[in-house]
Formats: sequence, structure tokens, C-alpha cells
Amino acid sequence: MRTAPTLATVTWQPIDDRTVATARRLTMDAVEAAGHGHPGTAMALAPVAHLLFGSHLRHDPNDPLWPGRDVFILSPGHASLLLYCQLYLTGYGLELADVRSFRRAGSRTPGHPERGHTPGVELTTGPLGQGLASAVGVALSDRYVRSLLDPAAAPGQSPFDRTVYVIASDGDVMEGVTAEAASLAGHQRLGRLIVIWDDNRITIDGDTQVAFTEDVPARFASYGWHTTAVAMAEDGDVDVPALDAALRAAQQADDRPSFIRLQTTIAYPAPQARGTAAAHGAPLGAAEAARTRQLLGVDAEAAFHIDPEVLAHTRGAQVRGAHLHEQWRVDLQRWQDREPARAALYTRMTAGTLPPDWDADLPTWPIGSEVATRKASNALLNALVPRLPELWGGSADLAESNGTRLTGIPAGQPAGTTVANASPGGPYIHFGVREHAMAAALNGAALSGLLRPYGATFLIFSDYQRPAIRLSALMDLPATFIWTHDSLGLGEDGPTHQPVEHLWALRAIPGFAVIRPADAHETRAAWCALLEQRGPAGLVLTRQPVPVLAQTDGERARAGVRAGGYVVHDSPAATVVLIASGSEVALCLAAAELLDRRGIAARVVSMPCLEWFEQSPPAWQEEVLPARLTARLAVEAGSPLGWWRWVDRGDVMGVTQFGASADPASLFAGAGLTAEAVADRAAALLG
Repeated sequence: MRTAPTLATVTWQPIDDRTVATARRLTMDAVEAAGHGHPGTAMALAPVAHLLFGSHLRHDPNDPLWPGRDVFILSPGHASLLLYCQLYLTGYGLELADVRSFRRAGSRTPGHPERGHTPGVELTTGPLGQGLASAVGVALSDRYVRSLLDPAAAPGQSPFDRTVYVIASDGDVMEGVTAEAASLAGHQRLGRLIVIWDDNRITIDGDTQVAFTEDVPARFASYGWHTTAVAMAEDGDVDVPALDAALRAAQQADDRPSFIRLQTTIAYPAPQARGTAAAHGAPLGAAEAARTRQLLGVDAEAAFHIDPEVLAHTRGAQVRGAHLHEQWRVDLQRWQDREPARAALYTRMTAGTLPPDWDADLPTWPIGSEVATRKASNALLNALVPRLPELWGGSADLAESNGTRLTGIPAGQPAGTTVANASPGGPYIHFGVREHAMAAALNGAALSGLLRPYGATFLIFSDYQRPAIRLSALMDLPATFIWTHDSLGLGEDGPTHQPVEHLWALRAIPGFAVIRPADAHETRAAWCALLEQRGPAGLVLTRQPVPVLAQTDGERARAGVRAGGYVVHDSPAATVVLIASGSEVALCLAAAELLDRRGIAARVVSMPCLEWFEQSPPAWQEEVLPARLTARLAVEAGSPLGWWRWVDRGDVMGVTQFGASADPASLFAGAGLTAEAVADRAAALLG
């Protein structure tokens, strides 16, 4: 069983009531000052946040990124003041001025919490469901890290034992991604994941009875969660002793995740606004705010008043945090002395560096052979995962199709599993048919900085993942999304599975790199570049075999892939440039041969990653696409939408309608993507 919580059992004192009143007033006052915001949930849950930050969370306000901390995720990001008030009161570096400047330009208290912007915010939240789903990834990856680094320690006795606490709203548990993630968490028996559901029976549309009448705890119980219910106190406030008991019971249920249904009254204790939908997303108004301050026992006109005794009480978290942190340092040092090899691995993973010769003797392929890039990626993963324990991930029930099946590598499954070749320390995760939850889980797994998580599905299903991908880019997380079956080349499965608009839809996400390698060699270079850099990226791979090219092998090509684009065929007399990504690079090389027979010299540029090319030095861009060569033709088996930036006064050949169920060659020919058609279009550019 898990050891007892570090801090003593809660004895609620009058100073705690005053602290909660302070948090409620600050919430109300900040929204009033801003003129907009979401006061209701933050006011109602103030006792919950104080209980967590004061008595349950293992955290250190002096060091928000302390690796030994528990993780708190506020899934309903609109209630951001709930978190900001705790970060201010407990001493994370926020000041009263930050609370006053809520939602204003340049403030450290934006409308929704942003990781990296405000100290103490673990995860950017706002799109409902994402916080809870990402928390599953945190818990799942924490279990792997613990099994990797300290497998022999008794439960609760390792410096890598952490608990993930989540506050979730009605909207969070309605979202489909939550169902996916909760189902996965239940199957994986993630005992260090505790979710508190704020059951206030209010959404923007009014009473939840208009759309949401299911038995939510029963649903989570069916997933395999430990569930408890905490009714509100007689006055409508949070029943703190009952919630404290429920949290402690959840901490002992270490064989499964825990779900606590907590009944609350939105906007408590506002006399008129409490329990109303209006209190969800609008200021209470000056009159109601004044009446609420009177109920809370302060001057009706005294906005942003802070009692020094309350602040001294809450800043005690800094002392407790320093003590807990020092205990953890001692435990970590003992572990390092006991496990020097694993300690060296932990140091390397923490630094984000790669071991010497990690890329030596990677798979090679005969030039002229034909290999699907998904198959090349599979060979590379099988070579890299044993060398790099930080490579952790899996597929959404498409391991064979995505090329993520790993030979001899155990799957991550809960203790006592009957699955063959599986253990809690397995680096491969069977995510099931849960593309969206998998993407969110990758974000959660990337938060610690120790792992390089990846997850695979078909490119067409990136649509299901987009909200999580966007958050990955917002947070600049080192998550890799593997997408196979990248074009019409998947063939007979037909238009429902053939992506057309997806490459440019993904390229439109700021801060996200889309890498579409031309062949097996570029796939190897792409994996190397992904691991040498840190940031969110999508690796887009073919289902169909493509030629292994001589022009894409060697260090020059590896550097070219890292730069996002490079020349793979050239002539001093070149008058036209053919630009392509993925399987169409070979197509352009064939077209260049046809042009040569017509007396037209062509340059061929492989452009596996436009984002990396855009970030490359201007001198490199000019070397690859010189301004003097204005006759340019971009070719890609997808929407032509964004290629116009790079073709100057040239042209783009792409796919502008859905495909059909047919063999790949017929589909490419039907879309005009043949060597002859490319040569004709290029020649036309020259008149």
C-alpha cells in the first residue's frame, strides 16, 4: 500500500476559513476589475484548492519545477483564478499586483493558465477535457519512469513516486476525450491519479439537466476507477472534512485511479449569484460583490484586501515545501549511491542529452530497392528504443500498420497483467482506438522533460487529435506524432482514409514541425533530427513502397533534412526548380530525367520540413532556392494550399479533390501526378 500522506491530517482552524474567504474575495475582485472572467467555479472550489495546496500536495513554492513534486492540473482552465490565488498565497512568486492585472496584456495571470508563462502552472488548459486526458499521460509515464529507475523500491518509498491531482468540471467529463482517457487509465490501473469532479450542476446553458443526466461515477466505476461521493455541507459550501477523508481513501487505493464526485454550489457564497449559470462566465456586479464581501466579513468596499495573518499562514507552504524538498534530496542521494548506473541515466535524461554513438550503425537500405517509409521508421524504432529508454510511446491500435511494433520490447501494462511480454516498465503502450486521448497523453508524458514520447495513427485521423496537437505546440513539448498512410498512395481503402487537406492543416499550426521524408534514408535522417532537437513534430510516412534514392544518403543529406530542404539533383544550366516532399521527390527526379531529354535542365529540391526550412539561415534558403530561378514547380500528393509562398511566379501540382478506392498508381495518374505530367507542367513554365 502507499505510505500515508506526508502532511498531518487536516484540522480546520478559523485561519483556514479566513484563507478561503480571502481566495474567494480575490477571485471576485479580480473578475470585477477585469470586467470579464469566470468567478463562479473558482469561488466555489476555494476550500478544495486550499485543502490540496495546504495539506495534500507535495510541492515546493520555492522551486515550482522540483522533480519530486506532486502534479496539480486544473482541467477547467477558465477557473484559472482558483490556481492563481493559490500560487500567490503560497508564495510561487506571483504578487497581488499580478492578481489585480488578471486578463490584462502582459500580465502573468492570463485568462486561462499557460505553462511556462506563470510559475506553478503545470499544463496549459482551457479546451475542456485536455487537462484530465493529459493527466493520464503524466501518471502513465510516471509509472514507466519509476519502473525504469527504481523498480525494487516498495510502494511509496521511491523518490520517483508522485501523485497526480486533477480538478475536473462538468464540461471536462462530458468531453469525448475524457471517456477515452479514463477508459485507458482504468485499464492501466493508474493508482497515483486522483480526479475531483466539481459537480455543481451548472453549465453555460443552465442546469445540467438540459443535456447531462448520466450517472458519472458509475461510468468511471465501469472503467475500473475507485469512486467516492462527497455531498455538500448543509449551508451549500464544500464539506472539507468529508473531502479530506475521500482524498485519503483515494491515496490508499493504489491499485486503480480514483474519482471523487464533489457536490458544490457555483459562486458560493454570493447571495444572489450562487447556483446560477450567470455566475459561470461574468462578473457578479458591484452590488453583488459588495454583499458578498459583507458575508465574508470584510468591508463591502475593500477590494483586494489582504489580511497579513492569512498571508503569513499560507506562506508557511514555503517552509513545508523546503522541508519536503530536502527530504527528497536525501532520498535521491541514497538512491544515487545505491544505483549508480541508473543515476547516470537519470542525469542524462534530466539534461536532455543523448548518449555517445546513439546513432551509430542505424539501419541502412540498398539504393534502388523499394521500402515504405513506415517500414523504415519501424526498423529505426527497433534500433533506437533499446538504446534510448526515453523513447516511450505506442500506437492507437495500429502497431503493425504504423510501423511501431517493437520486437522483444515489453509492453507497458499494470502489475499482474496476463498480457504476454508486458510489465509496468514496458516502454511500448497499447493506446487502443483512442487517437485523441493518445495525443493528450503524449503531452502529459512530455511535461517532466525526461521522456521523448511518440504516438502513431493514420494521417487522416490527425483530425481527431488536433486539439491536443495544438496544445503541444502552445507548450513547445517534445512530443512526436507519427502519421502513416500519408496520401492517395494508401490505395484501395478509399477516400475516407486518403488525406488531402491534412498536411497544410497541420503546417498551419504555429510552432509545429511537419516532416515528410522522401525515402528510407530521409526517414533515418528525420528521426535523428527529431531526437537532436526538442519540440513538437509530426512524422508523416508512406504506406506504399518508395525508391531508396542515392541522392538522400550520407551526411550532406542528413544536414539537408535537418535544414528542412536541400538540393538532391542539379545542373549548372538549370532553368527550372522542382520542389517536393515525401514520395513525390522520386517523382520529380524521374521528371527531371524526362526534361533533360528535352534539353531542359532542372534542379530538384527535397523539402521534407517547410518549418525547419523557414527557420534555416537566409543564405541556406538562397542556396537551395536561388532568387534567379523563378520558374518553380512544387509537387505534393495533397492540397496545394501553402506551397505558393515558395514557388515565386511558378506553379503547384497537388490534389484538390477526394480520392477513390483503387490502386495507388491509378490514383496518382488520375490526380495528374506522373513524371510525364510533372515534366510537361515544368516545361510550360518556361514557355
